This record gives sequence, C-alpha cells and structure tokens, in this order.
Amino acid sequence: MIGEIDVLGVFIPAILMLMFIAYLVNMAIRNVLARIGFYRFVWHRSIFDLGIYVLVLGVVVIVSQRLIS
Repeated sequence: MIGEIDVLGVFIPAILMLMFIAYLVNMAIRNVLARIGFYRFVWHRSIFDLGIYVLVLGVVVIVSQRLIS
C-alpha cells in the first residue's frame, strides 16, 4: 500500500481514505440494522457500532491490499 494519495494537489495518508470508505460502509450497515430493528437486541449500541466499524475497516484494508498487489 502506498503511504499517501494525491487529492487535488494535497497529499493525504492512505489510511485516512480507507477510514472514510469504512465510515461510509458503516453508516449504510447501521441504517440497515436500525430499519430491521436489530438494535433492540444490542445491549450497548455505541460499543456495538464501534466494533462493526473496526471490522469493516479491517475488511477495507485487506481488500485494498489485495487490489494493489
């Protein structure tokens, strides 16, 4: 994975872009879970959402590694 990405002449860390992608995917997952009523069974929603975000970020990083190499 490269260390930086050039966005309109501004270099940003690659992990920041991956974190933003994971955040967007996480928002979609949270909306789906809220609509189906899954959060009724979750004890602490904030911790659960953080766990889902960490898992999604891990998947995004692994997928980006496989696409680059």
